[in-house]
Amino acid sequence: MTIPTRNNEGFLEDAWAWSPEVARDIAADDNIELTDNHWEIIEFLREFYKQHEISPPSNRLFVKAVREAFNEEKGNSIYLMQLFPGTPAKTACRIAGLPRPTNCL
Repeated sequence: MTIPTRNNEGFLEDAWAWSPEVARDIAADDNIELTDNHWEIIEFLREFYKQHEISPPSNRLFVKAVREAFNEEKGNSIYLMQLFPGTPAKTACRIAGLPRPTNCL
């Protein structure tokens, strides 16, 4: 497998070069072992990107989008932080192979 080019923050240069294997490699860099719960959010983000051609622009909008797509239990900051430590939107988008969210530090 050819590893796609990533920028200095670990985001893929080309979102379409992503694959599940690439996601596992990126997650491993963050010491995250992907579970079904992670994949559910990753697949949601990939679909969001296909529809809107942007990553959710902030953590707040990421949480809101997950809540609307799933439910209150999954669409909350604590749940998403447990899955994607640090800044959940940024970490999840990086693993999903998407561009860096515009408003995430």
